[in-house]
Amino acid sequence: MPEVRLKKGKEKAVRQLHPWIFSGAIDSTKGKPQNGDLITVIDSSGEFLAYGIYNSLSRVAVRVLEWNREVEINDEWWRNRIRQSINARKALLESPHTNACRLVFSEADFLPGLIVDRYADYLSLQILTSGIEKVKGLILEELQNQLNPKGIFDRSDASARAHEGLEPSHGILFGEAPPEFVEVIENGIKYHINISEGQKSGFFCDQRDNRRIVAEHAAGKRVLDCFSYSGGFSLNALNLGAAEVTSVDSSALAVDTLKQNINLNGFANLPHTAIQSDVNKQLRAFRESGEKFDIIILDPPKYAPSRSTLDKASRAYKDLNRIGMLLLNSGGLLATFSCSGAVDIAHFKQILAWAALDAGKEIQFIYQFCQPEDHPVRASFPEGEYLKGLLCRVC
Repeated sequence: MPEVRLKKGKEKAVRQLHPWIFSGAIDSTKGKPQNGDLITVIDSSGEFLAYGIYNSLSRVAVRVLEWNREVEINDEWWRNRIRQSINARKALLESPHTNACRLVFSEADFLPGLIVDRYADYLSLQILTSGIEKVKGLILEELQNQLNPKGIFDRSDASARAHEGLEPSHGILFGEAPPEFVEVIENGIKYHINISEGQKSGFFCDQRDNRRIVAEHAAGKRVLDCFSYSGGFSLNALNLGAAEVTSVDSSALAVDTLKQNINLNGFANLPHTAIQSDVNKQLRAFRESGEKFDIIILDPPKYAPSRSTLDKASRAYKDLNRIGMLLLNSGGLLATFSCSGAVDIAHFKQILAWAALDAGKEIQFIYQFCQPEDHPVRASFPEGEYLKGLLCRVC
């Protein structure tokens, strides 16, 4: 097996079980490993550290798989990791309240670059690293063995593949192609989701618990759901008795899907308005017309894809939340989120404090949102904690 030798003093993170080795930590390579090859990682004195996947094109040059020298990375190793990941979701897989969840969450499940989501009888798969691409056939076979899905669809069309020298990949990999809309259930709410063309892998099941928690405050309230996508927060709020819900998203597909989901759940006669518009533009329009709400949900896309964009993203988050606060009735609730890994919860709280100051408001943090159980965070890999949010009372 080819070897990667680290520079002196660069072995600490590996010994602490962090799964990433950056290219700048590498002193030399032996054996001319190809991208996606298994390699042995050694320290500057030649002592064994770990086994991993190598890629010379990526800033993360090695993704560590195994720290035990006696363990062989073979077909059974890969199969066992997949089985362990699926078994960890047994409670969700057997739940009568949902049939949409994440089954494999990349580094968090010791399978760097592999994401598998279950949507009813279909699986949506993303492969983001060259090492996982090399064992794609084995992964598909084991997913079939464990779950017997109707079909497995490839959504490996993320830009991250380019960093690994991989072309985008999109299409059916096994079994039947999913219909245009697959019906799933979450928190007792039905959704039509588009696996082929929807955002990410088709749905955002990472907000499952948070949708329910926000909706528990919605009875009799006027609710504004921004970046509503297919209506997760909106539908939960309507289901638990919101007096009125307004949903805003810039995507025509998202708004159309939301309208389908309204009808699918028998909510057509409930007080709901869907608006296709840029959220920031629409918030300003609400401000100019004097609109006020009791609950506002802000769940924007990733503003800070890397630490280099953190300052710009912080300003965007601050402005978005400032105008949200101005649209709330006194004592109203702001449920605000960031899915940017570069923004930690302490910094997010500071951004909200700045936004409140600019808005002339006082805020109280009354709940802290996080990722659900199918999006675990490894203690040795804090970078996996990307989703955070706060429920704020705005006075």
